[in-house]
Order: sequence, then C-alpha cells, then structure tokens
Amino acid sequence: MTEPSSEPGAVSEPGTASVDAPGSTAKHKSKKDSGKAPLPVWQESLLLLAIALVLAIGIKYFFVQAFYIPSESMEPLFIKNDRILVQKVSYWGGKDPKRGDIIVFKDPGGWLDESETRTASNPLTKGLEAIGLYPSGGHLVKRVIGIGGDRVVCCDAKGRITVNGKALDEPYLPKNVLPSDDKFDIRVTQGHLWVMGDNRSNSSDSRLHLGQPGGGMVSTDLVVGKVWALIWPWKRAERIHTPETFKDIPNP
Repeated sequence: MTEPSSEPGAVSEPGTASVDAPGSTAKHKSKKDSGKAPLPVWQESLLLLAIALVLAIGIKYFFVQAFYIPSESMEPLFIKNDRILVQKVSYWGGKDPKRGDIIVFKDPGGWLDESETRTASNPLTKGLEAIGLYPSGGHLVKRVIGIGGDRVVCCDAKGRITVNGKALDEPYLPKNVLPSDDKFDIRVTQGHLWVMGDNRSNSSDSRLHLGQPGGGMVSTDLVVGKVWALIWPWKRAERIHTPETFKDIPNP
C-alpha cells in the first residue's frame, strides 16, 4: 500500500482539494491584478507631447537655437534668409566671445530697420519660434573683431585692419571689397565687443554707430550665442570655423 505523500501541495487522497504551493500561478495572478492600469492613449500622447515641448525649450535656452540671416551684411559666407544654427555651450560659465567668432546678438538699440526685424507671422510659426523649432528673427549676425581691452585700427599702410598692432588678413571678405572705407582708432571697453560684417561695404556694424551711446560697441550681455553651422540651404550647409588670422593676436 502506498503511503500518502508528505510533500507540500501534493494530493494525499483521491477527491481531496489541492493546495497551491508557494509561488504558484494563482499568487502571481493576484499580484498582476493589483497593479495600476496603463494610461489611456490620449493621456499618454499628451504626456509625451509635454515632455517633447519641455526638451525643445530647454535645448533652445541652453544648447542650440536656429536663426535666419536678415541682411546681406555677412556675404559671401551667409546670404539673406539663410538658416544658421547657434550654439551656446562655448559661452557657458561667463565665458565671452573670442576674436573671429561669428555671433548672434540682440539689437543694442537702433541697429535694425523694419525689414530686418521680421519674426514668425502666424500662430503656428510663432509657437514653433517660441520653443526654438522655427528660425528666430530680430537679431544681428556679425563677426567679432575686437574684445575688451583691444585696440582696433583702420587701417595700416596696406589697408588692413589691425588688432593690438597685428594686421588681419581677411580671406572671407567679398572680392574687391576693402576691409573698411571708414577710418577709426578705438579701444574696446571691457565687457564689450567690436563687431563687423564680412560684407564691409554693406554692413551696419560697429563703425556706423561710433557716434551713438556705447560708441558702436556691443555688450557681451546681448550675445545669444556663437554661429556653429549653416544648415539651410542644404547644398551650402557647412560647419563654421574661426579663421587662422585671428590666432596669435597679442594681448592689449
């Protein structure tokens, strides 16, 4: 005669009820049933959209932002209505722009005319502009020639601009365009920049505003970021680098 099994959860006699062993599927089912139900699709979609918006706004304010070129002042590198990408990482921690950087900055006051202050024209593009997904307007794009303390002079015997006595060779200028038609000799105040467009004969830059408050200099507080790349049109897309001529400029 076979003796009843003493093993937990085994059937001892025909007809008796079985006992669930520890860890059985019944216990697992109970745990599963007690979990929270998944979010409805519409709620999950709204949550994902909110996260995407927060990320887009964060990227705009802390990392990169798109802008369009408002005028012909930076030709031939940038043409009016080109789209550029501006990065802000280079100026984190209170770092100021360097000589040769192409920067985007807010209007110091009276530098832009109505044709250059165009912004998004409808609610959709205005919303996209606000979160950094549509190129912004109302800003200026120029090249930094001198930083705080520098003496910038036009021009030497060969018609070149000098910074702290070092002449700049500027291959980025349009063909047959002089470094400057206007003579000047200025000392850049600390916390400010002397900026010029590459298209010197068609650029309302620091030279044009010499007689205004600030002496044509741009406060570093107005700088949005450094132009990192030309992104549109695609056939001309490229990374932007600092020209060699701005290396080894002596300290003021």
